[in-house]
Amino acid sequence: MNKVFYPRIAMTNLRNNGRTYVPYLLTCILSTAMFYVICSLSLNPDLDMMLGGGYMRMLLQMGTWIVGFFVIIFLFYTNSFLMKRRKKEFGVFNILGMEKRHISKVIAYETLFTALVSLLAGICLGIVLERLLYYALGVLMSDGGALSFNVSMAGIRSTLILFALIHLAIFLSSRWQIRLANPIQLLHGSSYGEREPKARWLMALLGLISLGAGYAIAVLTENPLNALLLFFVAVMLVIIGTYLLFTSGSIALFKLLRKNRRYYYKPTHFINTSTMMYRMKQNAVSLANICILSTMVLVMLSTTISLWAGMDDAAATRYPREISITLNDPDEESVAAADARIDEMLAQEGLQAQDALRYVSLGISAVRQGDFFETDQSNVQVTSIDQIAALYFIPLADYNAQTHQERTLDAGEALVYASRTPYEDDTLSVLGKTFKVSDHLDSFMDFGFSSASLMDSYFVVVADMGVIEEVDAAQRAAYGADDSAIEQYIGFDLDGTPQQNEQFAKALSASLQQLPSSLLLESRSENYSALQEMYGGFLFIGVFLSILFLMVTILILYYKQISEGYEDKGRFEIMQKVGMDHHEVKKVIRSQVLTVFFLPLIVAGIHIVFAFPMVEKLLLLLNLTNTALFVICTLICFAVFAAIYVLIYFMTSRIYYGIVRVQRAQ
Repeated sequence: MNKVFYPRIAMTNLRNNGRTYVPYLLTCILSTAMFYVICSLSLNPDLDMMLGGGYMRMLLQMGTWIVGFFVIIFLFYTNSFLMKRRKKEFGVFNILGMEKRHISKVIAYETLFTALVSLLAGICLGIVLERLLYYALGVLMSDGGALSFNVSMAGIRSTLILFALIHLAIFLSSRWQIRLANPIQLLHGSSYGEREPKARWLMALLGLISLGAGYAIAVLTENPLNALLLFFVAVMLVIIGTYLLFTSGSIALFKLLRKNRRYYYKPTHFINTSTMMYRMKQNAVSLANICILSTMVLVMLSTTISLWAGMDDAAATRYPREISITLNDPDEESVAAADARIDEMLAQEGLQAQDALRYVSLGISAVRQGDFFETDQSNVQVTSIDQIAALYFIPLADYNAQTHQERTLDAGEALVYASRTPYEDDTLSVLGKTFKVSDHLDSFMDFGFSSASLMDSYFVVVADMGVIEEVDAAQRAAYGADDSAIEQYIGFDLDGTPQQNEQFAKALSASLQQLPSSLLLESRSENYSALQEMYGGFLFIGVFLSILFLMVTILILYYKQISEGYEDKGRFEIMQKVGMDHHEVKKVIRSQVLTVFFLPLIVAGIHIVFAFPMVEKLLLLLNLTNTALFVICTLICFAVFAAIYVLIYFMTSRIYYGIVRVQRAQ
């Protein structure tokens, strides 16, 4: 047989089925572009040089896995729709003498053409979209941002491997369906699936357990570091639970409704329940896809917009004063020399120091075991990451001076403040010393460094410097070369413009470097651009991926409306023929369309509610402590998305109603 025969038939088939194949091809292209972009972003080497780049890379890598998992399900779903629509066509080929192996060859060439076009166009589109993303980021940042555009060969390679395997699996699945079906089944392929689906109670239960476990992780995780580590686990559990509940749980629910005679034996309920139950397996996959995509869009938009809108609050949390100076192992002479340099530079620049903050602290790491903090590595048994903690010892005199209080403590007493995980024990033991907790503080003076720490922070106010020196000696003996140093913190605000403040910080840093003491100087104005760069990167990545996910959502809805329209057309004609009037049929149609269309949005809203506590903990790692801002941004994003969703409903429902066309009885 001519070598070009099968390729020619494949091309002809693709052209003849353009109405359904073009959206499928666009879906493949968009999925490929989406995966390449997020994969390329996660592999960008410039992330290592960005403030918070490690967080961004981790989130992008998680996103890569989630997107990869999603596109596998999504492409298999869209291909199954195509196969169902084309089984009659393949049945005709079979009856006319074409063997199943020949049909398989045709499908192989169709898959090959689709794969080649989608991979080439998808990667090219991904490169263009990524370039636009970097351009937009550069427009936002005055200095163009730290991320530079480059075509990721590793990203291209990963994309080619994943989608080549997906298309191969799709071909094998299609070939298997053709091989198992007889000509009669192929001719009536679009009519099959009308047998009553079974209620898979075990799968429904597993879905409920999976979803509940994901919700539990999101709600019960208190430590931000744990939230970061468990976020991917919670997301996958929610995705699995969503698919199982939509596919199996929904059928089980309709089975239960049918057993309720009072509910079921009503004309509208009877028709809706029966029809929805028969079609739910097919609908469920698309509904689950829409639900997951909607949740992704809402989470990404609400978090990234919150970070951008709360950038000033985050900067103030991380850098509580415009100028922050930390001296290691300070003595009176080094502190006096630093103060003299500060006064000299203030006078030289014509600036005034305001809202000064000074304290001495000793920070050590330990493993919390109840009220005991273990420092001996040979005895450490870490069962949970949230056991790792940082303790900061501060003398009472400095605490009273900054808080304008007159508290008193005995040598064995302490005041304790926990930044994240509450500390409610009456004693605190560390390095062979046990402190009686005189009071559990509800608030503490500004301590910017701890906000950038992944560990729980505990602030221990002790009687005097003598106690801190004893703890210092004990921790030097315990940790050896890994010991910490007593630090003197000097912080103050300035009355100048951001440009003047930044210039002052650079000049002061150069002057202080001449001192023999080791020190660190941080400026809020200098680091603000880095924060802007990081949060701007998050914002544009979030908006960009949200747009891509929204486009995929529209394609899914398009497919859903077309497939349901063709299937429902005959059903509603039968309803009119057996006695249902025009208004009753229209009512049934409206009820079903509204149910299947808005159910994913409702479930996505529930997902957002349960995801909120975990996402809030993740935002703490990025110094966003304004919960009210996050709530407002989430509500606004949901309202805007719901409005867009309603608009999509009106646009796509017209396609559905145009196919169904319920005629008024004459």
